[in-house]
Amino acid sequence: MNRRSFLKSSAFSLMGLAAVCLGCGNQQSAAAPTAAANTTTDKGAQQTMNTQNKKILIAYFSWSGNTKAVAEAIHARTGGDIYEIVPETPYSQNYSATVDKAKQEQQNNARPALKNKLTDISQYDLNFVGYPNWWGSLPMPVVTFMEGCSWQGKTVAPFFTHGGGGVQNCDRDLRKLAAGANVTEYLCLSGNRARNSQSEIDTWLHKLSL
Repeated sequence: MNRRSFLKSSAFSLMGLAAVCLGCGNQQSAAAPTAAANTTTDKGAQQTMNTQNKKILIAYFSWSGNTKAVAEAIHARTGGDIYEIVPETPYSQNYSATVDKAKQEQQNNARPALKNKLTDISQYDLNFVGYPNWWGSLPMPVVTFMEGCSWQGKTVAPFFTHGGGGVQNCDRDLRKLAAGANVTEYLCLSGNRARNSQSEIDTWLHKLSL
């Protein structure tokens, strides 16, 4: 995958960069972490899945805010706990610098350390895991998270955002990291649709029928 392809497949644009904080919404700085697993079960969520008696985790990595928007839309339907995957060393808000660092991390097979690392997911039955397509696969902080947890017997529902590259190896590589898990059908959304994708999300959740 060349640099031009990455620019298309990373779920955000240079113009959006100036207005959006790294991996967060507009209200957080690039370096600001979230709590490890915010206990934010929404009892008033409009349920579209059979999630009764299921303990749910929604874990995500987001740089531009697109994947965060999808995670929050899922949470609005399912309730559960939200965990943002945040590297100890934040990515630059400079787009080109982040492109280069992401490529280098993949080439080096790096495992960036995480803030507020979550390793015990034993309490969760259903685990949504989301991230943008970076260089055709997972951002390396997501690899750190996945390798730090035991997925045996868990259900994993993956969701991805992209800017033109589609799913590429995002699903395949996640399945390798979720050894022993039941990995469901994925949801893949274009970055420019991520913030207005509730209908696609609802359709996906309905198809999962968990």
